[in-house]
Amino acid sequence: MEQKNIPIVDCPYGDYMIGDASGKLMNQYGRYPCKIMCGVYALLVRGTAHATINMTEYDFKANDVLLLEPGSFLLIREFSNDALVYWVVFASKFLDKHTFDIRMSTQAMQIHSPIISVSDEQAKVLCHFYDTLVMALNAQPTMLDSEKMVHIFNLLQSSYAKYAREQEKAGQSRASVDRKMELYQEYCNLVLKHYHEWHRVADYAKAMSLTMPHLCSSISAVGPHTAAELLADALLTDAKSQLKLTTTPIKEISQSLGFDNVAFFNRFFKAHVGVTPKSYRQNKI
Repeated sequence: MEQKNIPIVDCPYGDYMIGDASGKLMNQYGRYPCKIMCGVYALLVRGTAHATINMTEYDFKANDVLLLEPGSFLLIREFSNDALVYWVVFASKFLDKHTFDIRMSTQAMQIHSPIISVSDEQAKVLCHFYDTLVMALNAQPTMLDSEKMVHIFNLLQSSYAKYAREQEKAGQSRASVDRKMELYQEYCNLVLKHYHEWHRVADYAKAMSLTMPHLCSSISAVGPHTAAELLADALLTDAKSQLKLTTTPIKEISQSLGFDNVAFFNRFFKAHVGVTPKSYRQNKI
């Protein structure tokens, strides 16, 4: 995926940020897809949320911990009004400089789900930890700096790994570890990488050395969407994001998504969304 397409989100200030947000605020700043280049640890303290992460939809509830790896594809769909989320964000440059090897080990750990559920007691400890970080950050002079945040990152990383192992042992993993799930994840990763150039499911089946029936049946067995629907959704979310968040001409958006003919792009978009790209841009849909 080229970075000129879907909006890129990184830590805007320095190496790290610590904060919280209400459900109302998250709804205001979400709703359009983006590519996360920073590392995010978040705890949903209360309320519920619904989001798409790397083409898979997830429901969040209180005491859910979320890890977003750099390169994650995120679309916030809805937070309940009473929701409250605590978060710690590490800039991509910080991760590349200090924790690249450790960061990569987490990708394998979270391949099936970026979310883990913790107990009330564990959530209380995480809340106290967050409060302590905020106090240290706001102290005059501040008691946090990039060197100290390396240790904070390692602590968060090891805690997440511990909770994930406990959840897996207890049989609470949200996704079964089987061949169909592996194929689903591989397909989604390929789509996110190549959707702007490969528009046929057959292209992905070939790249995965699978027959079309095998790939399609495996994808349908894992989730509610077909392989074709997942591919179309990747194209549409990128298109919607560019239409709403940029002034890029529709012809250029069409070309960036691999449509040589803007008329075909218009037909594709209207068939799935119900309106033309121009109408979608002009109206709050």
